[in-house]
Amino acid sequence: MRPVPAVVAAALGAALALGSPADAARGSDTWPVPASASITVKGHGYGHGHGMSQYGAEGAARQGLTYRQIVQFYYPETDWGVAKRRVTVLVTADTSDDLVVLARRGLTVRDTAGGAATDLPDNGARQWRVARSSAGVTWVSYRTQRWHRWKALDGEGEFYAAGDPVTLVTPTGERAYRGRLRTAVTSGGERVTVNDLALDNYLKGVVPLEIPASWHADAVRAQAVAARTYAAYERRHPLSSAYQICDTGSCQVYGGYDAEYPASNRAVDDTAHQVLTSGGEPAFTQFGSSSGGWTAAGSVPYLPAQEDPYDGWSGNPVHSWSVKLTDGSLERAWPAVGDLRRITVVQRDGHGDWGGRVVSITLRGTGGRVSVSGDTFRSVLGLRSTWVTFRVR
Repeated sequence: MRPVPAVVAAALGAALALGSPADAARGSDTWPVPASASITVKGHGYGHGHGMSQYGAEGAARQGLTYRQIVQFYYPETDWGVAKRRVTVLVTADTSDDLVVLARRGLTVRDTAGGAATDLPDNGARQWRVARSSAGVTWVSYRTQRWHRWKALDGEGEFYAAGDPVTLVTPTGERAYRGRLRTAVTSGGERVTVNDLALDNYLKGVVPLEIPASWHADAVRAQAVAARTYAAYERRHPLSSAYQICDTGSCQVYGGYDAEYPASNRAVDDTAHQVLTSGGEPAFTQFGSSSGGWTAAGSVPYLPAQEDPYDGWSGNPVHSWSVKLTDGSLERAWPAVGDLRRITVVQRDGHGDWGGRVVSITLRGTGGRVSVSGDTFRSVLGLRSTWVTFRVR
């Protein structure tokens, strides 16, 4: 997101010189704002618009497209490949410096500095913990009525239960995870909790949080392929030396074993290991809720701006939408503008209604002029997308 410093007249002149498809609409892209105005924002879509529309995937499946046809439509010029192995995920809910899990049958602990896993005894413990002492020693401890030290480690600690889920205890609650749970230390010295598991098992905790598992099976399969490919791409471009990907919407939402659902698990199994590739590497398969009828060009050739005929089916509540604001809400967001007098969309991407998504917008008032990107305007005001127009009264 970057501000547009050019004055409105210069920006408009430059836009006209470009001769983009939005030129015809730009003449009406200025709205005078009277005192105490009501501003209706009309929009299309939800999200950044890059890659697969999840509502569009459902619409396409309802029209008879297979999951392979769906993903090839949203990611044209990609090839099919295979991704296996494991992925490491930051568990953001565990904000404490220690790692605490519930005791269970078959639980083991391994010293990440080396050595085999050690079976934990059935000693009446309710919880097991890995924590660093004030003296700098990492201890495995167990809790009955209180904590008891059991074994010192040379490295960090990793819990595993022979393929069964392990329940993590966090400051906000408990959640079960497949694979291994371990403490790790980032390059900045922060102690974090990491879930290390097979890629497809990770997908089972992602897909139902990104798309309704009850949707058409081919839409859910398409989501599985897109999410697996995205994770494989992120694995090649890790966020940290301690983990490869996070569990929030900044990456893709992951809820562990407790988030799994039978129908979405089937979609993961039906598409096992399948990914999209470009140049022999996993593709950057961004996806979002709704394209609004046009996808937006992304950072790579296989994320083009293209008309989306599948997004507008009757069950999509965000294909078209509107929200009412006051001029005061914009004045509070950008106080330098003073009393808002005029809204001008300086540049759009040129695709669809009104000339498409807003690239840059200028607010003019008694205090001066403020220019912001469409992404910033959307983020600050909490709008569903940058594909908007206005009605001012």
